[in-house]
Amino acid sequence: MKKGTRRKFTPEYKAKVAIEAIKEKETLAELSRRFNVHANIIGKWKQEFLNNSSNAFTTGNKKNAKEDEIEKVYAKIGQLEMENDFFLKKSLDRLD
Repeated sequence: MKKGTRRKFTPEYKAKVAIEAIKEKETLAELSRRFNVHANIIGKWKQEFLNNSSNAFTTGNKKNAKEDEIEKVYAKIGQLEMENDFFLKKSLDRLD
């Protein structure tokens, strides 16, 4: 029995196959033979493509919530460092 490695497809290839499936000019079986991918996989790619198609119309370079949270944390760290430096310098001035 041959142990095969799992094939990996690029997002561009998946999109190409999904678009062909959406056109419905060919059946999933025909697309499966043409692209050498199982029909169930093509169906999943088509559904995923349709579910995520609204992302193509989002405006600007929206950052996701995780990136926003990271920026806030870094800003807070910077603020706290400056406050610590200020109070440390003030305390050292009193000692002198």
